[in-house]
Amino acid sequence: MFVVTVIFEVQANQVEAFRIAMEAQAKNSLEKEEACRQFDVCYAAGKAEACFLYEKYDSQADFDAHKATDHFKEFDAAVAPMLVSKSVQTWTCQE
Repeated sequence: MFVVTVIFEVQANQVEAFRIAMEAQAKNSLEKEEACRQFDVCYAAGKAEACFLYEKYDSQADFDAHKATDHFKEFDAAVAPMLVSKSVQTWTCQE
């Protein structure tokens, strides 16, 4: 398994728009990508601007394919101006 974690810090005035876009992205990833096994969206308690993603793919190649999808490219372009920061980490694990 290939795991991706992402931490977003969203501009305070963009939280609602970001959440709408993020929920659509999670749904699209799970429904349209067979190798996307999990896509959890979590928000920090007490800090609406913080979002954490936990994504699981069959392989790094499947994650690379995810980043090449139209729905990812559209999401990434839409939320980029809403962000203060974004940190992506990748992990490999055995099931």
